[in-house]
Amino acid sequence: MRSYGDEVVVLRAQQLGEADRILTLFGRERGKIRAVARGVRRTNSKIGGRLEPFAVVDAQLYSKNPDDRSRLETVTQAVTVESFAEAIVADYERYAAANAMVESVDEIIDAEPAALQYALLLQGLRSLTSGERDPLLELDAYLLRSLSLAGWEPSFNECARCGAPGPHARISFAAGGAVCASCAPGCGATLAAHIDTMRLLWALLAGNWRVAEGSDQATRADASRIVKAYVTYHLDRQLKSFTAIDEVWRMRNAGG
Repeated sequence: MRSYGDEVVVLRAQQLGEADRILTLFGRERGKIRAVARGVRRTNSKIGGRLEPFAVVDAQLYSKNPDDRSRLETVTQAVTVESFAEAIVADYERYAAANAMVESVDEIIDAEPAALQYALLLQGLRSLTSGERDPLLELDAYLLRSLSLAGWEPSFNECARCGAPGPHARISFAAGGAVCASCAPGCGATLAAHIDTMRLLWALLAGNWRVAEGSDQATRADASRIVKAYVTYHLDRQLKSFTAIDEVWRMRNAGG
């Protein structure tokens, strides 16, 4: 049996039996961890309130077989480092965006250390909590950067196939991003994108918030459409949390 400590973000929590929870954690040093927290749903639990989604905790865990990562580990202690839950849950748009962040990282990372992904997730959750920017812009920037760290960085300016300078009017995920008019016919399925949308996608990936925040809602909605399709292509499935993101866009359009 091996005990160890790690700073972790709680990605998901589900009930187990009458008093326990199964947790999906993202450890700074350990990568993705599946663990059981016993007795945490009892009213007298000292750590139950610390092990909620969007919480960052200094956790102590033990594993009966450290070489078998398919087995559930056990959380024995948890000390709150930072909690984003209260600010995120209080606003539906932030909540929808945060759920998409943690679901995507759950799909992308595995049981190996991923320090840059960990730092990116913390940055994304902190930015959502601050409320300084549009939550859906924050989400799209996060998703593009996270997939780029995973090896799927798109090009939104030069043609991903021949390198011809842009802007270009179509995107091919198979080719790796924007494609010129000459290359597009040989790239399979492509998506049309307005020049302003391409500019916004580039800004989100580059972290140019001056350009990103200068975009209008129609351009942001179009960029969101492309980012969701990009994520779905590379993960080979649509995230469940995208349903809530679509609902946010419907509410915005209805209110606008």
